[in-house]
Amino acid sequence: MNYVIIGTGNICNTYLSAIENIPESKIVGCVSRSHNSLSANPAIPCWPSLDAVSVDFDAVIVATPNGLHCDGIIAAANLGKHVITEKPLGIQVDKMDAALEACAAAGVSLAVAYQRRTSPDNKSVKALLETGALGQVIAADLSAKFYRDQAYYDSAEYRGGYAIDGGGPFIQQACHNIDIYTWFFGMPEKVVSMLGTFTHRMEAEDHGAALLRHADGMIGTIVASTSARPGFAARLEVHTTKGSFTLTDEVITDWQMEGVANPSDQSFQYAHEGATSASVSDSSAHEAIIKDFENVVRSGGVPIADGESARQTSALILRIYGAAI
Repeated sequence: MNYVIIGTGNICNTYLSAIENIPESKIVGCVSRSHNSLSANPAIPCWPSLDAVSVDFDAVIVATPNGLHCDGIIAAANLGKHVITEKPLGIQVDKMDAALEACAAAGVSLAVAYQRRTSPDNKSVKALLETGALGQVIAADLSAKFYRDQAYYDSAEYRGGYAIDGGGPFIQQACHNIDIYTWFFGMPEKVVSMLGTFTHRMEAEDHGAALLRHADGMIGTIVASTSARPGFAARLEVHTTKGSFTLTDEVITDWQMEGVANPSDQSFQYAHEGATSASVSDSSAHEAIIKDFENVVRSGGVPIADGESARQTSALILRIYGAAI
């Protein structure tokens, strides 16, 4: 497949690296309102808008800041192009709904780069939860305690604000982890949260906690931070009527489940830098998202991280923001 990428920031280099490993697929152009070329390959032609692109392409990768994702999705759908967008799907419910409606009307596929869904251990746990093999889930405690210095927030005017980023670590850094929470457990019935700004000069939160109650009685907790120096691996601890297990950065690191064998794929290796850095040097998980997307475009079906379920992740985060006391 031939792709045009909207946005020319740092994450674009990850997509370039990922697509280099996919035979017969390539990025044939980019779109930048400021006319910036892709730093990793300046030879790729650049246009000021998607409508202006003058080469043939099959799909669009949206790699703009959070608040602009839905605009890029709608622009691609209006041209009848399939779309991969960076996470999150969006930061406003009405714009996410408009983007999903545009894709449905155009009959194009939409995938969201929630690449942690491609982890073998996450997929195994998802399958076991769906069959009920793990018993009733009593509690799920997610800790996404990361660190960013002030220079990160100073690197762009929109960082850590509501208008473009959509908020702080809940919508930006921890949304990957919250996506796994919603993918596993769905949406809670009740949410209460506390948010604060402690160590940065920024508009939104840099640390917060949420308490969630699900319809089946499950109690969840989510802590998200960019103030937890020096930055820690993300952990999801799950307790059920059959025992407990822990996922650390998408790998099962503890399994104490009665009558259920540990499904962990210990051969899986993925270099996580999110606890301490915004850079993504390992493009293998993005590569998995792209391969899954291309298979869906060819053969039909739903991407592993589709628009509807990605909407759920953003909707939960927006509820956490709205429930702050």
